[in-house]
Amino acid sequence: MKIDFVEKPLMRALWRRRLGREYYILKRKVGNVFGRTRWASKRPTKAMFHPIKEHSSMILRPLKDVEMYLQENKRTNLQLAIKHLNGIVIRPGETFSVWQKVGRPTASKGYLEGLVLHQGQVTKGIGGGLCQLGNLLFWIFAHTPLRITERHRHSFDVFPDVNRNVPFGAGATLSYNYIDLRVYNPTEKTYLIELWTDETHLHGRISADIPQQETYRIEERDHRVVTQYWGGYTRHNRIVQVITHPDGSEEERLLVENHAIMMYNPMLTPPANAQFETCSGTNS
Repeated sequence: MKIDFVEKPLMRALWRRRLGREYYILKRKVGNVFGRTRWASKRPTKAMFHPIKEHSSMILRPLKDVEMYLQENKRTNLQLAIKHLNGIVIRPGETFSVWQKVGRPTASKGYLEGLVLHQGQVTKGIGGGLCQLGNLLFWIFAHTPLRITERHRHSFDVFPDVNRNVPFGAGATLSYNYIDLRVYNPTEKTYLIELWTDETHLHGRISADIPQQETYRIEERDHRVVTQYWGGYTRHNRIVQVITHPDGSEEERLLVENHAIMMYNPMLTPPANAQFETCSGTNS
């Protein structure tokens, strides 16, 4: 079993973080404009679409030391963002990007202060809470042959598991615009994304113009908690796609690996089914 060594996180100066952020935002904008990517978009289509996967996640989740108005604001932020994404069609050879469609979430566009995680700390930021959208989209994409070309993991595991119904790390963090979620359509099918909210949940569904013959299930492998040499705890796992073909044969594909610094004591609230290991400071 591989034991994962993770460096103790460094807190960089505020000016350095801000300048670095704007540099990467500009770099991504230039790449979007001058690159050759064919972007998915909202286009009229007469095709009949066949549902593949639907998923819902609770918007108002009580979290320790998090004021509920930030969760209410998250609902507004999600509603604003999904207006740009609901109804997008991903045709063969096209790429879907969250930020390429949503744009920069600003107060002038109606976005509110929401929950933002920075360096493992809970704070506030305009447009906060959109990671819930990234998590939902990742989950429904994972049940299709769409190829996830960009996905960023959460670097910190901030809250203990509460009513978790998907594996740890089976999601995607978002931060405008260089921390994005992108998928490419390598198939001959056309896919439709549908997103909506109600009083309690964010909902999403992905469909295709040709019925999907294979079935997909998402499973976790090698879930473990590691005690690091510097005294902290880290959480690790792999998320795999198990594909069942029409003839009954199965194949397994690695989707993502996760390595997160835990911001709570796992001895008090241990993650379910996790193995506990100790790291001396080197990989083995």
